[in-house]
Amino acid sequence: MPKRSAGILLYRYEAGNLLVLLVHPGGPFWSNRDVGAWSIPKGEYDAAEEPEAAARREFLEETGIAIGGPLEFLGEERQKSGKLVTAYAHESEFDVDSLRSNVFEAEWPPRSGQMHSFPEVDRAAWFTPAEARRRINASQRPFIDRLEALRSRRAP
Repeated sequence: MPKRSAGILLYRYEAGNLLVLLVHPGGPFWSNRDVGAWSIPKGEYDAAEEPEAAARREFLEETGIAIGGPLEFLGEERQKSGKLVTAYAHESEFDVDSLRSNVFEAEWPPRSGQMHSFPEVDRAAWFTPAEARRRINASQRPFIDRLEALRSRRAP
């Protein structure tokens, strides 16, 4: 059974233009990586949890913001690792300066025996769909495509 992950692609409109929220993973491994490193806020869940509930929980854990209201299903995509990602969309504002991510412990530098705490997400930013496609993990690009298709059918 592959690992499963669920997340929310938050979006908003600015001057009539669609923008999407992506997050950058924290920790030393990702500190100097940009293009292809960003993601929707997401995380793993097990069989006892519904994907939508996991997506809401993970968004809260990674951003500090609880998402209320309905979510739109954007489908599932398999990442290179084999993990299956389920995504939802939600329209809302989010002040990226208010980002509050949970933390994780990791040995750093490797094999040093020194444990350090790092934020799971070190920053968030709003991007146009074109820029988001450039920065996001390639396996998650279809979520942006699907959001654009949904929004073009239901223009604001």
